[in-house]
Amino acid sequence: MGDADGIASDVDEFDRREVDDADVLELLEPVVQEWWVEQFGEFVPQNGGFFTPPQKEAIPLIHEGENALVASPTGSGKTLSGYCSIINELFRRDRTEEGLENSVYCLYVSPLKSLANDIHRNLEVPLEGITEKLADRGEDVEIRHAIRHGDTDDSERQAMLTETPHILNTTPETLAILLNSPKFREKLRTVEYVIVDEIHSLAENKRGTHLAVSLERLEALADGSPTRIGCSATVEPLDAMAKFLVGRAEPGGEPREYELVDTRFVREFDMELTCPADDLIDTPADVVNDRFYRQLHDLVGDHTNTLVFTNTRSGAERVLHNLRERFDAYDEDNSGCHHGSLAKEKRQAIEEDLKRGELDVVTTSTSLELGIDMPYIDLVVQVGSPKSVAALLQRVGRAGHQLGETVTGRVFALDRDELIECAVMLTKAEEGFVDRVFVPENAQDVAAQHVYGMAINGPRPEADIRNILERAYPYREYGNEEWEQLCRYLTADYEGMEAKNVYAKIWRDTNDAPDGEYHYDEFDVGEPLIGKRGRLARVIYMTNIGTIPDSFTCDVFTRTGDEWVGQLDEEYLDTLEGGDVFVLGGDRFEYRYRRGSKVYVDRTAARPTVPSWFSERLPLSYDLGREILAFQRELLERLARGGRSELRVWLRELPLDEHSVRAITRMFDEQVRYAGSESVSTHSRLVIEEELDHDEYERHYYVHSNYGRRFNDGLSRLLAYRCAQEANANVKVAVADHGFTLSLPLNRKVDLAGILESIEPAEVRADLRASLDGTDLLQRYFRINATRSLMILKRYKGYEKSASEQQVNSEMLLGFAEDLEAFAVIEETYREILEDKLNVAGIEDVVAGIQSGEIRVASTRVDSPTPKAFGLATLMASDVVLAEDESAVLQEFHQRVLDEIEGQDREKSRT
Repeated sequence: MGDADGIASDVDEFDRREVDDADVLELLEPVVQEWWVEQFGEFVPQNGGFFTPPQKEAIPLIHEGENALVASPTGSGKTLSGYCSIINELFRRDRTEEGLENSVYCLYVSPLKSLANDIHRNLEVPLEGITEKLADRGEDVEIRHAIRHGDTDDSERQAMLTETPHILNTTPETLAILLNSPKFREKLRTVEYVIVDEIHSLAENKRGTHLAVSLERLEALADGSPTRIGCSATVEPLDAMAKFLVGRAEPGGEPREYELVDTRFVREFDMELTCPADDLIDTPADVVNDRFYRQLHDLVGDHTNTLVFTNTRSGAERVLHNLRERFDAYDEDNSGCHHGSLAKEKRQAIEEDLKRGELDVVTTSTSLELGIDMPYIDLVVQVGSPKSVAALLQRVGRAGHQLGETVTGRVFALDRDELIECAVMLTKAEEGFVDRVFVPENAQDVAAQHVYGMAINGPRPEADIRNILERAYPYREYGNEEWEQLCRYLTADYEGMEAKNVYAKIWRDTNDAPDGEYHYDEFDVGEPLIGKRGRLARVIYMTNIGTIPDSFTCDVFTRTGDEWVGQLDEEYLDTLEGGDVFVLGGDRFEYRYRRGSKVYVDRTAARPTVPSWFSERLPLSYDLGREILAFQRELLERLARGGRSELRVWLRELPLDEHSVRAITRMFDEQVRYAGSESVSTHSRLVIEEELDHDEYERHYYVHSNYGRRFNDGLSRLLAYRCAQEANANVKVAVADHGFTLSLPLNRKVDLAGILESIEPAEVRADLRASLDGTDLLQRYFRINATRSLMILKRYKGYEKSASEQQVNSEMLLGFAEDLEAFAVIEETYREILEDKLNVAGIEDVVAGIQSGEIRVASTRVDSPTPKAFGLATLMASDVVLAEDESAVLQEFHQRVLDEIEGQDREKSRT
C-alpha cells in the first residue's frame, strides 16, 4: 500500500479547487501516477489539473478500449494522450504473473521517419522513468520499444524477432511489408492498440489509402480488434477523418464506433498580416525588400527563437542569405536553413540545435511543418500565403510549443494577389475554420498491391480478400465493376499482356474436389479462391510496394543542334503542354515534346506562359477560395454603402496591419471605379474579362474563378478543349490560384461565357478526360500508376530501374494499355488526375450552380487588364522574364487604370 499512499500525498499537495481531473489520474497505476505528477505537477495551475485538455478526454477513452480521434494543436500533449493509457496498461500487465509475451502490443504509425524517431525518443522518457521507479522497489519490469522503417538495417530486424518490441514505431510502407513477412506477421497477432499520428497528412493521399487497407488486414490477423487512436492538429471534417481511421466491421455496414476528442482551439493565437508598403506596385522593389528584412530582423530580435516559413526551398535559402548579408547579427552558429533537398546530416544538426534553443532564426519551406518538438520557438513568420488555413495553423502552431503559451505568428504579404488571400485566411483561422481534407477513393493501384499481398499469404477465399479491402474507408463505395476490372488486370486476362512482359500476379479459381489437382482442405469444395502466381511473388511484393512516386529531372535540349540548355524538375513538366513557353537560365524556350527523360524545345522570343516556381508552391485550397469569394461580396457591399472610409474601418477589425488595410482598400476602390463592381467575382458571380492585345495580336480571356489552383487547372483544360473545337485554333493556357487565362489569335473569337453556360454537369468528366489525351500529364501519371500497380517493376532480380527508365517503359506500354477495355491501370490514371489533381467534383458543382442560376457568369470587356487581373496578365506578358520586368509591366497596367479613372472623373465633372 505504500505506493498508493505516497501518490495520494503527492496529489494532496495541490489545491483540490485547481484540479478537475483527479478521476483521470486515479485510472493510472500508482507508479505511473507518481511519475506523471513529478513530470507535470508544475503545470497544474495553468492546465486546471494534472492533464491538458486532449489528455483529460482521451486517456479515459483509451483506458476503456474506445477508438478515438484526438484533434488538438501542436504542443498540447496530444501524443502522450495517446500513449499514456497504453503504457499504463502494459506496465500493469507486465507486473502480473503472466507478464507480457515476446510480441507487439502497440503500433505507432507516422508519416515521417524523423517524426517516428522523435516520438521514439519521447517515449523513452516515461518508460525509463517508470521502470527506474519500479527497479528502486525491487521490481524487474521491462517495456521494450523499437523503431522500424526503410532505414532499419538487417541485424536490427533480425534482433526484433528474437527480442520483440512491445511498442513498435513504423511507417505505412513498412507496416504493409510486415504484414507479408512470414515470421514477423505472427508477432502482430497480439496487437491491441494502433496510434496513427498526423492522420490528416496521410488521409489526403494514397499513403493514407494504403494504410487504411493495412489496418483492415491487421484487424483480420489480430487475435482481438485493436483500439485505434488517431492524432491530428488541424483537420476537417472530423467525422470523416474518424471514419477513415476506424473503417467498418462489415462491407456496406456502419463505421466502427469511435469518439471524437475535439480540442483544436484550446490555444490562444496572436496572428497578424503585415505588408511592407500600402502600395505594392509603385513602391520600388528595393524599398519593399529593405522594409521586409528590417521588420523581420526586428521580430527575430524581439523573440528567443524564430521559425520562418517560405513557400519554396529557394525562398528559404534566399531569406537566410539576405539576413546574413544585411545584418551582422547572423552567422553559421545562430541561424540556419532546413528543407528536403539538404543532406540528412545537415537537417538533423539543425533539428538538434532547434530543440536546444541554440538558433535565433531558422528558415524552411515545408519540412518542419510536422513533428519534432521545438520548445523554444516563440515566433513563426510566414512569408507569402501558405494557401490553406490548415497549413497556416500547422505552421504557426510550431510557436509556443507548450500549452498555455500564446501562439505568435506574423504573415508577410509581398504581392497584391496574396493580400486578400492572407487577410481572409487569418480571419477564418481566428473564427475556427479549417479546410476540408479530401480522401482519394477506390484507388485501383493501391488495391492491386494489397490483393497481391493477401494472395501471397494465401490461398484465401476471394470473399475474404474483397471484404478486407471494402472495410477500409477509401473503398466503402467499391463495387463489382471495380473488383472485376482489378481481377482481370491481376490475372493478366487481356490478350498480348505477356508479350509486353506484364505477367499475372494472382490466380482466381474455385477449390477442386479432394481428388482434384488443386484442393485445399481448409476450404469448401467449389469455394472461389485467390492465390499468388510465380515463385518470386513475395520478393516482388516486398521490394516494389509503396505509393510515393519516384521523380527525376529531365535534361532539356534544343531540337536544332541538340544543344543541352539545362534541367527541369519532372513535376514542373506536369504544367507544360506543347507550345508553352518557359524561362530557363534567363532564356526563353518553347516546349515541344518529351522522350523519356529528355525534353526538346525551340528557342523563342514569345512570352513565357508558365512561371518557373509553379510546381513548387502549394495550391490554394478550394475551400479557402470559396471563402475569399464570400469575403469579396461583403467587401463590395461595404464599399458601395460607405465608401473607402467604411471599408477601412471594417478591415481594421480584422488581424491586418495598417499597410494591409490601405492596400486592400485601394485595390478594390480602383477596381470598382475602373470596371464596376460587376468585374469582381463573388460566391454568386463568376467574372470573365476579355482584353484585346493588339501588340501581341492576341485575345485574352481572364477567368476569375477563385476556387483554387486544382479547380482552375481542370476548368481551364475543359474550356480550352471546347474553345479549340469551336474556334479551330490553338488555345494558350496560363493557370494561377485565383483564375486562369485563355489566349486565342486576335482574329479568332469565342463566346466564352456562352461556352461555360452551355456545359452540362454530366459532360464535365468525359470532356475533361478527352482533353488529357496525348498530354505529358497523362504519360507521367500512367507511369506512376503502372509502377504502383506493379505493371512496371522498380526492382527485379537485383536490378533497380530509375524513374527515367520507368518512364521509357511506360511510354511503350501506354498505347497498348489505352486500347484495352476497362483496363484498371488506365482507369486509375484518369481517376487520379480528374479527382485528386483537377478537382472534377468542384468543377461539376460550380457548373451545376451556373446551370441552376445560383452562379451568374458576367462578362466584361476592357482595353487594359483590371487591377484584379494584373497577376493573370503578367503571367502572359511577353516582356516578363525577371522580377524587375514584372514590376515595370505592373506599373504600366496600373498607370493605364489610373488614367482611365481620371478620364472618367473629368467626364463626370463636366456633366
